[in-house]
Amino acid sequence: MHFDLLIRDATVVTPTDSQRGSIGVRDGRIVGVGPLSDATADEAIEAKGLLALPGLIDTQVHFREPGLEHKEDLESGTRAAILGGVTSVLEMPNTQPTTTTAEDLADKVQRATGRAWCDFGFFVGAAVDNIDQLGQLERLPGTPGIKIFMGSSTGSLLVSADDDLRRVLQNVTRRCPIHAEDEPRNRDRKALISDDPHPREHPFLRDAESARLATERILRLSEETGKPVHILHISTADEPPMIAEAKRRGLGTTAEITPQHLFFSAPECYDRLGTLAQMNPPIRSKEHQEGLWRALAEGVFDVFGSDHAPHTLEEKGKPYPNSPSGMPGVQTMLPVLMTFVAQGRLTVHDVVRMACQNPARLYGIQGKGTLETGAAADIVLVDPRRRQRFERPMVASKCGWSPYEGEELTGWPVHTVLGGRWIVRDGGLVGLASGRVLQFS
Repeated sequence: MHFDLLIRDATVVTPTDSQRGSIGVRDGRIVGVGPLSDATADEAIEAKGLLALPGLIDTQVHFREPGLEHKEDLESGTRAAILGGVTSVLEMPNTQPTTTTAEDLADKVQRATGRAWCDFGFFVGAAVDNIDQLGQLERLPGTPGIKIFMGSSTGSLLVSADDDLRRVLQNVTRRCPIHAEDEPRNRDRKALISDDPHPREHPFLRDAESARLATERILRLSEETGKPVHILHISTADEPPMIAEAKRRGLGTTAEITPQHLFFSAPECYDRLGTLAQMNPPIRSKEHQEGLWRALAEGVFDVFGSDHAPHTLEEKGKPYPNSPSGMPGVQTMLPVLMTFVAQGRLTVHDVVRMACQNPARLYGIQGKGTLETGAAADIVLVDPRRRQRFERPMVASKCGWSPYEGEELTGWPVHTVLGGRWIVRDGGLVGLASGRVLQFS
């Protein structure tokens, strides 16, 4: 057999096993996986000692364009993604203007075309004034569906009342990702801030009960309407038992965990990083972090997502609580997950299942998240033994900083193929920005 590209002698990783073998690529697709000992190719690379993973799919990023391009834009955000082994991203609607109409969605697709370094899709945001149009909006080209903010965060999107949430679920077919914090409780607790505020108060003001209440409410509405939901960035030990019970009852519930909620804990992260550790929902105590790790081991979570949400250092330098919530993470998601693998807390199969296969399955992303024959040739080659300290000059995001600065991470992407073409070689960009809009079934 003759291929356009042949990756020789890699360790090919699936959600269930790993096999030494080669991958043959033709016309942007994987057309052979196995020994391929007699194959020839226009270009071949020896990958002995490297892991071959499907390109990661990050299902929660905030790239800030349009309107907030001083923090990030679609070029810089997708550049950070591809350098981190992420070949597809789903971007959130809390830009300026928010993505709540067909025109807003088309504008984002147009902006990304020709500038994005990885493939892309854009969520449409649910708002009180577009509920009746959501059934049509979720089917438009370029979107995986409708995002619901139950608690206010960056931007103005908010659907907090149960009657409105019920109407949103009744009007959609696709699974909705949910930012689950209880807005009335968050508003009431603002009065509890101290006279000398510090970021360590953040998980007290936006407390675990706020997350628990919101998750309880949306699961009740999901059962009532018969519409499954995907609950984002779980941050408490209280929510996983509720999600596990919903799964047992056949509600179709799925959930996301972020690397940062597994990596950092309070109060240490706030004492060390200050507002750089501030995000919504917050990084919480060691007890909550341990509960998240238990839930991960028990299979409660379906997806890893970075919740990449950058702000400038100047903005982050404002005194709490005037500092914005959010941190970059798309570039570091894979190295952090591989570090957990090196520590024995995850397997590389968990990474493929939760950062490749499941994201494609949940959102119907065609031809992605797998190294099977016929799939898109989105491939990341990872050196699992490479240890490197992540430093500020390595940050590709326009925001220019990372909460992982100074952390030694083990397991780094070395080469990345997108649609059968090299896009990263030896950790550096090659070629042109060639990302395309994702197709959703």
